[in-house]
Amino acid sequence: MAWLTADSLFDPDSFDAPVVGCASTLASHDSGLHCHGRGQLLFAREGCIRITLDEQLCLLPPTRAAWIPANVRHRAVMRQVVDYRSLWFDATLCLRLPATVSVIDVSPLLGAILEPMALAAFDHPWSSNRDQHLIGLCIHEIVDAPRQPMLLAMPRDRRLAGFTSRPDALPPEMAELARHVGATSKTIGRIFQRDTGMSYQQWRQQWRLLRAIELLVTGESISHITGELGFSSDSTFIAFFKQLQGCTPKAYLKK
Repeated sequence: MAWLTADSLFDPDSFDAPVVGCASTLASHDSGLHCHGRGQLLFAREGCIRITLDEQLCLLPPTRAAWIPANVRHRAVMRQVVDYRSLWFDATLCLRLPATVSVIDVSPLLGAILEPMALAAFDHPWSSNRDQHLIGLCIHEIVDAPRQPMLLAMPRDRRLAGFTSRPDALPPEMAELARHVGATSKTIGRIFQRDTGMSYQQWRQQWRLLRAIELLVTGESISHITGELGFSSDSTFIAFFKQLQGCTPKAYLKK
């Protein structure tokens, strides 16, 4: 059974099978920065995973999966207990899968497919008609799944790294950032537009939304989130969340 523990030594590239899967429940785990020669689908059944890429921040809340193409450097951090499933696809199968990182909805069908695939033996040959059908259906579901806006592009300018790459620290207001960096607000705005496609204010608001979702799904109260993200009141935070996410925080957790 392909079940991993926190101290398991595991390298998906060391196997010859076209698909290698695993299942695990981990807490307070940090994978460190690494990459695979295979493309990876990482599915958070329960809990929340923060994935850091070279120029992107990715949040993986429950019932979502991240597709990470081969040779993309990434780091997965799990703050609390996370029950997850992961599949790695070889180069031939990756030709049928997306070429860029994405976060997708996991349909009931895809969730049902992932379970036996993740629990198959590492050396499972995947040669039977049933196996081939299962792989094909899995790839079809990944390709057709709705994409979710859980990726945040990061600015590449080294002057900004200390203020935008800290995982839990609220990025400062524009005036404060300009003062610390020693650049004008206009210059910072140009950098963010070039590197992220957003203004600094839009980027900061998206950062706050992703952080709010992370805090919500790990059990923090509305009042705690309001204070941590710098909102003046709970109602202000709820209105912000509803405007960007389309529902209230409470409705998001139910959904």
